[in-house]
Amino acid sequence: MEQTVEFAPAAGVLSNIWLLVAIPLASAVILLLLGKRADKWGHWLGVASVATSFVLGLIFFLNLAGLEDGRRSAELSLWDFIVVGELKVDFGLLFDPLAGVFVLLITGVGSLIHLYAVGYMEHDPGRRRFFAYFNLFVSAMLLLVLGNNYVMLYFGWEGVGLASYLLISFWYTKPSAATAGKKAFLMNRVGDAGLAIGIFLMFTELGSTQYADVFNGVDSLAAGTILIMGILLLLGACGKSGQFPLQAWLPDAMEGPTPVSALIHAATMVTAGVYLIARSNPIFSANATLQLIVVSIGAVTLLIGCLIGSAKDDIKRVLAWSTVSQIGYMFLGVGLGGGAYALAIVHLLAHGFFKANMFLGAGSVMHGMHDQVDIRRFGGLSKHMKITWLTFGTGWLAIIGIPPLSGYFSKEPIIAAAFEREVVWEAWVFGLAALIGAGLTAFYMTRLFVLTFHGPARWTEDNQHPHESPAIMTIPLILLAIGSVGAGFLLSTSVPDWLTPVLPAAEGEAHGVLSHTVITILSLLVTVLGAGLAWAIFRKGTALEPQPAGVLVTAARRNLYTDAFNEAVFERPGIYLTRALVFLDNKGIDGLVNGIAAGVGGGSSRLRRFQTGFVRSYAMSILTGAMLVVGAFLAIQLGWLA
Repeated sequence: MEQTVEFAPAAGVLSNIWLLVAIPLASAVILLLLGKRADKWGHWLGVASVATSFVLGLIFFLNLAGLEDGRRSAELSLWDFIVVGELKVDFGLLFDPLAGVFVLLITGVGSLIHLYAVGYMEHDPGRRRFFAYFNLFVSAMLLLVLGNNYVMLYFGWEGVGLASYLLISFWYTKPSAATAGKKAFLMNRVGDAGLAIGIFLMFTELGSTQYADVFNGVDSLAAGTILIMGILLLLGACGKSGQFPLQAWLPDAMEGPTPVSALIHAATMVTAGVYLIARSNPIFSANATLQLIVVSIGAVTLLIGCLIGSAKDDIKRVLAWSTVSQIGYMFLGVGLGGGAYALAIVHLLAHGFFKANMFLGAGSVMHGMHDQVDIRRFGGLSKHMKITWLTFGTGWLAIIGIPPLSGYFSKEPIIAAAFEREVVWEAWVFGLAALIGAGLTAFYMTRLFVLTFHGPARWTEDNQHPHESPAIMTIPLILLAIGSVGAGFLLSTSVPDWLTPVLPAAEGEAHGVLSHTVITILSLLVTVLGAGLAWAIFRKGTALEPQPAGVLVTAARRNLYTDAFNEAVFERPGIYLTRALVFLDNKGIDGLVNGIAAGVGGGSSRLRRFQTGFVRSYAMSILTGAMLVVGAFLAIQLGWLA
């Protein structure tokens, strides 16, 4: 069916949407240029800039909501950014229902994380620089979701990659942090290359990178072209969102300060891939094979995240692998297509609340436990950190999907949608994967919660005085906990209709291999079983050192050998190839050039010996030459050289 996509020009208040990107960017520039002169107040400027963007985003959102359904968009072209031959790219922004919900998530949750970071980074000498990078990150993420074409999206995409590198390796004097930053940067470059080539192909085939032009031109493309273009976009999405096979960087990003983990893993960077696929829904919906690939990646990734998360002992890495898994659910949703696009966005928004809540809660635990991260050495903290315990508990119940918390309303519909695939075997495979993931999520998140806050105290000598965090850190936790409780129902009942102008709507009541009632019962059953099993095993604590384990647990502790695979297949061959190329360059290319130069130099020095400056030497040379010529003529005449 032919698609017609149009965006209304920005007018009135909505013509100021550029301020959303400009304000945090200006704050970052000021903090970086002023240097130490802004140390005393720079952090508050950082908080104020993101909070201002949130207020403006809310104003723009309400103005957008006041427009008619068909006119709910505001496209603003600021200037011609690239004009080369037939390529014309606007530096333009688009504020529509999809961009609007992302702006509120990025700036709303981002403001709370910024406020929390004021207390968390209080004693860090680089706090002003930290907030500069933080603001740069938010500005780049806003450009990513507000760009009105794929080139603007790519600029924001690269800006997010740069800022994430600066934040993950913020404590760059620590080797593990510097390595994690480089790992994130390099693995993202793989995905970014795919995205860039996809945009090149887009321009080659359609002559434009503007969203409206691309989406309206999809029906004119061959099926193979759509498939290749979609795979290239998907490669970029997998890199930025930490999906299989480019997920290895994301858990290592925990080396950055905890507010960075919350911002990257909850509200911003890892959701960029989901946004890209949702924004590009006309491309992905046009090819069933492409959708199947997206669904498969989501299903595989959510199971990988669950399995590895069940075997980790670092509180932040458990949450990181949880993010990998939950983003897998979102990929599953956008891959299912139809009304499931909106379900994925609902889960993305709900996840922003409860995952930010838990990451900041983990930071609060670390703050009270002298930066200890090993959950085997916690226990009994509910008595000493009641606010952190209560708020973290809401996040725990939300993510495992206990009604009426947010995760139940956002994740269970995706599981149901997976069972509604038209192809029966696909419905069973992807539905059971989502269902098993729900049970595993309940298991490893309950393990994390119980070992941290319940059971006997297992503290070591250097962190035996746990204490609650200051109010500037607990207030954001309380607000995020409220969102973890109530956001799911509100989002699930309002967001799908709100996104209808941008994303496909559900096509009536779908019928799957199982009824919704049965799926709901099964989902709650596996959740209760997973949580109950973890409670039974870990309620009395656990050993303080790793114990011998079976094949699956050992593999999970080693990240299912994905790092070893990357090292064996990509890293080591890359190193050897580089060494071979260096040897070829030194001994081959440089050797040839240097050999020619040495030959010319050596020959010149030998020829120079004949230039003595003595007349008798030259006369002898002439005589010798003349005698040789005469001798040659005589030999020819006598037939000796016939």
